[in-house]
Amino acid sequence: MSSSDRTATCARVAVSVVLATVTLGLASCGFKLQGRNRLPEYMSVVHVATEDPHTPFVRALRQSLQTSGVRISDRVQEAGTVVRVLLDESGERVLSVSARNTPEEYEVFYLLEYAVESRGSEVLEPQALRLERDYAYDETAVLAKQREEQQLLEAMARDLASRVMRRLATL
Repeated sequence: MSSSDRTATCARVAVSVVLATVTLGLASCGFKLQGRNRLPEYMSVVHVATEDPHTPFVRALRQSLQTSGVRISDRVQEAGTVVRVLLDESGERVLSVSARNTPEEYEVFYLLEYAVESRGSEVLEPQALRLERDYAYDETAVLAKQREEQQLLEAMARDLASRVMRRLATL
């Protein structure tokens, strides 16, 4: 066996050892891919009860439930579990202003309160969540900053939906 063959063999062995070590490390630390939560069997059909089914949070929660293999029902009677969205609000407030009294920084917030019922009994009492993000404002880029605010709200809604899904998975 030539020295180049031995070098190639050693390189393959080293790569295999590194891959095995990384795989073992990830498996032992509880790592799992994001986006799919194992929910209890009684949550196979869920109804999301809300006043406004078109908010960013409700859309994100429905998407997360479907990704987890849950069927979303429009009727409470069909569902084994009901997620009640008691409060779903978002907004903004000025954090700082310039010497000319124009906004320089905004805070975007998302408030959520939800409860979970299964088979007519309350499984999870009302839970409140709040997220806040701030961003710099530039009056010369109004449309871009409006879009940035919308993206922040959508990202916060996805984050809240992810938190709710993790909580549902522990029930």
